[in-house]
Amino acid sequence: MSAKRNVDSTLAALADPARRRVVELLGERPRRAGELADALKLPAPAMSRHLRALKQSGLVEETHPEFDARVRIYTLKAGAMNELKKWIADTERLWMDQLSAFKAHIEKKRK
Repeated sequence: MSAKRNVDSTLAALADPARRRVVELLGERPRRAGELADALKLPAPAMSRHLRALKQSGLVEETHPEFDARVRIYTLKAGAMNELKKWIADTERLWMDQLSAFKAHIEKKRK
Protein backbone atom coordinates (compact mmCIF):
# COMPACT_ATOMS: atom_id res chain seq x y z
CA MET A 1 0.00 0.00 0.00
CA SER A 2 1.39 3.41 -0.90
CA ALA A 3 2.21 5.84 1.91
CA LYS A 4 -0.61 8.21 0.86
CA ARG A 5 -3.17 5.40 0.72
CA ASN A 6 -1.96 4.13 4.09
CA VAL A 7 -2.34 7.59 5.68
CA ASP A 8 -5.78 7.99 4.07
CA SER A 9 -6.84 4.55 5.29
CA THR A 10 -5.57 5.23 8.81
CA LEU A 11 -7.33 8.60 9.01
CA ALA A 12 -10.57 7.12 7.65
CA ALA A 13 -10.47 4.34 10.24
CA LEU A 14 -9.76 6.78 13.07
CA ALA A 15 -12.50 9.19 11.96
CA ASP A 16 -15.03 7.18 13.96
CA PRO A 17 -15.04 7.86 17.73
CA ALA A 18 -15.81 4.21 18.56
CA ARG A 19 -12.79 3.07 16.57
CA ARG A 20 -10.57 5.61 18.31
CA ARG A 21 -11.80 4.24 21.64
CA VAL A 22 -11.02 0.69 20.50
CA VAL A 23 -7.48 1.80 19.65
CA GLU A 24 -7.17 3.39 23.11
CA LEU A 25 -8.39 0.20 24.82
CA LEU A 26 -6.10 -2.00 22.76
CA GLY A 27 -3.24 0.33 23.67
CA GLU A 28 -3.74 -0.81 27.27
CA ARG A 29 -3.74 -4.55 26.44
CA PRO A 30 -5.00 -7.09 23.89
CA ARG A 31 -8.72 -7.87 24.17
CA ARG A 32 -11.46 -10.09 22.79
CA ALA A 33 -14.17 -8.54 20.63
CA GLY A 34 -16.74 -9.18 23.36
CA GLU A 35 -14.69 -7.22 25.88
CA LEU A 36 -14.45 -4.31 23.46
CA ALA A 37 -18.19 -4.44 22.69
CA ASP A 38 -19.01 -4.45 26.41
CA ALA A 39 -16.64 -1.54 27.10
CA LEU A 40 -18.20 0.55 24.33
CA LYS A 41 -21.75 -0.69 24.98
CA LEU A 42 -22.08 -1.77 21.36
CA PRO A 43 -23.85 -4.82 19.94
CA ALA A 44 -21.54 -7.57 18.64
CA PRO A 45 -22.34 -6.92 14.93
CA ALA A 46 -21.42 -3.23 15.27
CA MET A 47 -18.16 -4.10 17.03
CA SER A 48 -17.40 -6.63 14.33
CA ARG A 49 -17.77 -3.92 11.66
CA HIS A 50 -15.48 -1.56 13.58
CA LEU A 51 -12.84 -4.27 14.06
CA ARG A 52 -13.03 -5.20 10.37
CA ALA A 53 -12.42 -1.55 9.41
CA LEU A 54 -9.48 -1.31 11.81
CA LYS A 55 -7.99 -4.56 10.45
CA GLN A 56 -8.43 -3.45 6.83
CA SER A 57 -6.66 -0.18 7.60
CA GLY A 58 -3.76 -2.13 9.10
CA LEU A 59 -4.12 -0.72 12.61
CA VAL A 60 -5.30 -3.89 14.33
CA GLU A 61 -4.52 -7.56 13.96
CA GLU A 62 -6.15 -10.64 15.37
CA THR A 63 -4.59 -13.75 16.79
CA HIS A 64 -5.96 -17.03 18.04
CA PRO A 65 -4.69 -18.50 21.30
CA GLU A 66 -3.41 -22.08 21.11
CA PHE A 67 -6.02 -23.30 23.60
CA ASP A 68 -9.00 -22.36 21.39
CA ALA A 69 -8.78 -21.40 17.70
CA ARG A 70 -12.33 -20.00 17.87
CA VAL A 71 -11.26 -17.21 20.23
CA ARG A 72 -9.98 -14.04 18.57
CA ILE A 73 -7.69 -11.71 20.43
CA TYR A 74 -7.23 -8.22 18.97
CA THR A 75 -4.05 -6.20 19.33
CA LEU A 76 -2.62 -3.01 17.89
CA LYS A 77 -0.33 -3.71 14.96
CA ALA A 78 3.24 -2.60 15.69
CA GLY A 79 4.33 0.37 13.59
CA ALA A 80 0.88 0.78 12.03
CA MET A 81 0.85 4.54 12.58
CA ASN A 82 4.42 5.26 11.46
CA GLU A 83 3.38 6.73 8.10
CA LEU A 84 0.65 8.82 9.75
CA LYS A 85 3.15 10.15 12.31
CA LYS A 86 5.60 10.99 9.51
CA TRP A 87 2.87 12.79 7.56
CA ILE A 88 1.88 14.79 10.66
CA ALA A 89 5.51 15.74 11.35
CA ASP A 90 6.06 16.76 7.71
CA THR A 91 2.84 18.81 7.70
CA GLU A 92 3.72 20.47 11.00
CA ARG A 93 7.18 21.35 9.63
CA LEU A 94 5.55 22.88 6.53
CA TRP A 95 3.23 25.02 8.68
CA MET A 96 6.08 26.10 10.93
CA ASP A 97 8.15 27.12 7.89
CA GLN A 98 5.21 29.08 6.49
CA LEU A 99 4.51 30.80 9.82
CA SER A 100 8.20 31.64 10.28
CA ALA A 101 8.34 33.16 6.80
CA PHE A 102 5.16 35.14 7.50
CA LYS A 103 6.55 36.40 10.83
CA ALA A 104 9.80 37.46 9.14
CA HIS A 105 7.81 39.28 6.45
CA ILE A 106 5.71 41.18 9.02
CA GLU A 107 8.74 42.10 11.11
CA LYS A 108 10.55 43.34 7.99
CA LYS A 109 7.57 45.60 7.11
CA ARG A 110 7.53 47.09 10.62
CA LYS A 111 11.11 48.38 10.26
